[in-house]
Amino acid sequence: MRHQPTSPLTEATFFILLSLAPAPKHGYAIMKEVKELSGGRIVFSTGTLYGALRRLLEQGWIKRTSDPEPNPTDRERKAYALTDKGRKVVNAETERLRALLRTAEQRTSESPS
Repeated sequence: MRHQPTSPLTEATFFILLSLAPAPKHGYAIMKEVKELSGGRIVFSTGTLYGALRRLLEQGWIKRTSDPEPNPTDRERKAYALTDKGRKVVNAETERLRALLRTAEQRTSESPS
């Protein structure tokens, strides 16, 4: 089995990384997408999201990038993208979750003795 020093991820971290998998996003877009992806279970305050993003930047899983969307305001928006390391982390966590699900499906479909 491959060594996964970062697994398991928290659900919040997993969804942040997952939201960035298709394309870079700014903070508000990440907040909205995480809420949607989690079925409303994870709703970030601005402070909580930016604290999590700061940790992910420090770990090298995400990086700052230019905002992919037009900005109608005068305020600078911070946009983020997955790094290669971040993509490896989210892919490893996805595989770990698949393995858990396969095991659970096997065990729950077995006939009782």
